[in-house]
Amino acid sequence: MLLLHGFFRNHRLPVCDSHLVPLASIRIVENYPVPWNKPVKRDCNSMSDYQDVYSWLAETWHVWVVTITLIVAAVIDGLKLKVPNWITFPMIVSGWVYSTALSPYAGWEGLGYSLLGTAVGLALLLPLYAIGGMGAGDVKLLAGVGAWMWGTVTVYAFAVSAIVGGVIAIAMVLWKRAWGKHQAQFFYILDEIATVKDPEKLAKIAAERKPTMFLLPYGIPIAIGSIAYFAWHGMQL
Repeated sequence: MLLLHGFFRNHRLPVCDSHLVPLASIRIVENYPVPWNKPVKRDCNSMSDYQDVYSWLAETWHVWVVTITLIVAAVIDGLKLKVPNWITFPMIVSGWVYSTALSPYAGWEGLGYSLLGTAVGLALLLPLYAIGGMGAGDVKLLAGVGAWMWGTVTVYAFAVSAIVGGVIAIAMVLWKRAWGKHQAQFFYILDEIATVKDPEKLAKIAAERKPTMFLLPYGIPIAIGSIAYFAWHGMQL
């Protein structure tokens, strides 16, 4: 108690407009090394700081929702090789709700941008899914990005994700020391696409070949590529 008494006696607390700080609030206020028994004036910028934080949250919270959802989806996809519907469907629908009710273009315009973004996300990965080269969960995950972030951002996020996916795929093949096998398999698949041309047949062939392939959980490149694009453009700041 004597130590505490000496500490409070020799420390002066910052207050606004020369008001004394109540004793009950001592523990949550920063300490200044000045006499305890006199009030101190300081700049009261705390309200401005709160307004800055609120403004930042209002502008970026939707990006953080997408970022966190992508991280969760990537972890699950890495563990189970599947992005579950309980992530993708709510992500898409909530993106529509956000765009309609809370976005800068709230109303029909925002909903239109969101629906277009969803369609863009589907269109970018649907061809790969149609021939068995992509899981349905990955397609819906990118559609969810489109629902929240809209078309233009989704296209660029996909472009970065494709690069990340290529780098990860090459690293996985080299790690397994199976470059020759997968290179031959890659050209064989290209030849199938050029000759068969029927998506249903291609999907069936891909399903038969799937157990022999080294699978890449594409939710991981989507998450890394999208988040990297957000960060590069300062969308989370």
